[in-house]
Amino acid sequence: MKKKIILRGPVLSQSGYGEQARFALRALLADDRTDVYVQAVRWGHTGWIWEDTEERRKIDELITKTIHYNRNGGGFDMSLQVTIPNEWEKLAPINIGYTAGIETTKVSPHWLVKGNDMDHIIVVSNHSKHVYENTPATAKNQETGKEVDYNLTTPVVSVNYAVRNRTTTEPIPGFEPSTDFNFLCVSQWGPRKNFTNTIKWFVEEFHDQEVGLIVKTSIANNSIIDRDKSEERLSEILSPYTDRKCKVYMLHGDLSENQLNWIYTHDKVKCLVNIAHGEGFGLPMFEAAQCALPVVTIGWSGQLDFLTHKGKEYFSKVKHQMKPIQKEAVWDGVLRADSEWAYADQGSFKMKLRDMKKNWPKHKSRAEELKTILKKNFTEHQIYGQFCSFLDNFIVEPKEEEFLID
Repeated sequence: MKKKIILRGPVLSQSGYGEQARFALRALLADDRTDVYVQAVRWGHTGWIWEDTEERRKIDELITKTIHYNRNGGGFDMSLQVTIPNEWEKLAPINIGYTAGIETTKVSPHWLVKGNDMDHIIVVSNHSKHVYENTPATAKNQETGKEVDYNLTTPVVSVNYAVRNRTTTEPIPGFEPSTDFNFLCVSQWGPRKNFTNTIKWFVEEFHDQEVGLIVKTSIANNSIIDRDKSEERLSEILSPYTDRKCKVYMLHGDLSENQLNWIYTHDKVKCLVNIAHGEGFGLPMFEAAQCALPVVTIGWSGQLDFLTHKGKEYFSKVKHQMKPIQKEAVWDGVLRADSEWAYADQGSFKMKLRDMKKNWPKHKSRAEELKTILKKNFTEHQIYGQFCSFLDNFIVEPKEEEFLID
């Protein structure tokens, strides 16, 4: 019999966790051992996916199916919960936690407690797996009052995303960069993303050259209010550079997958840059690499799972230093004040930008090689199979009956 699995996560959210939840759904639907149900939850202030696609219609169908099933008192064999560990609960006899994991060097002690409530944990990168498994913690014995070591005992497996076949492009109405050589940054505007320095350091490097930086960004969502706030922030950053020749273009709002693919493959877009302090995985970099777009980033955190292969680096590596996270980035129960993440070196970043523009054919050739590697090693068949391998631990296939013949 198929196992009834309730997937609880932000399946409709336009966010990293939203894409993660949809990836999990695709994997479960590809496994014939599962009967899938979906409980959609919100993710912060992000908007919801809006395109009328086959996948969106399938999600709506499963949500409706789940509502009716719950009303009739139905139960589930397993839960798969796609969110930060703080929100994991025991929803079924078997519970799987699935998180993007960790952008720093330590997880919250609360994550260890919640993790040990799960039967299995899935993370998106080897970086997240290593940090989750190796964060030290202490707990107080309620009876003796003594402090004891506390660690994660639930098994953790790392599963990356799969390459998706995206060949269709759709131009963004009214957008065409006037500069012939453009860098691209796809990032939310927040402390972890190091977004302000990305813009400032680019302008300082190319202030006297006709080079462009395209930023696809938002502060919280794709609303008009958010767009106005994003424009104000960008204007403040650029205001001191009155005589600059370089261009900074801002894209904001809802873009379809085909429009994003158009940006990644545009003949004037030459490189994707990301100097975030850390990534659980780094989905925009993965998408860019699938399109053979060269990548400039630091050599730390989740992106190394797909930007390196057999010891070889397929990206332009920016030097960095590990330092404590900023005070404004501390998030109680999630981002620890005593944890560290990476700080890109300004001079190294500028040098890599300069080298990318000067020697772009060399970097493009390396990006084409990486694209071939990803298409071979990150197929949907391979990755979905890896993801659903957790089912092997909990589903016992019935054995054939043996008959005695006289």
